[in-house]
Amino acid sequence: LKQTKKMETVFNYLNGFFSGLAGVLMTVLPLTILWEVLTGGMLFGMDVIANLTALVNEFGTGGFAGLVVLVLIASFFVKK
Repeated sequence: LKQTKKMETVFNYLNGFFSGLAGVLMTVLPLTILWEVLTGGMLFGMDVIANLTALVNEFGTGGFAGLVVLVLIASFFVKK
């Protein structure tokens, strides 16, 4: 029983950490897009708009499998 509590504590800690990290990334993403649109320059050496365009194109050329993957990825970002 004590081992179960430890594992539950660890899982709760990791879940909180990754939820917080995802929250930070979802805040930074629009800011990097806005920066690139306004200045024309890359932020942190990443071309965010080109990467997002490539990702959308990959889903589009993936057919039904691309649609399934897109739905699965989108489900991670929906608040429950």
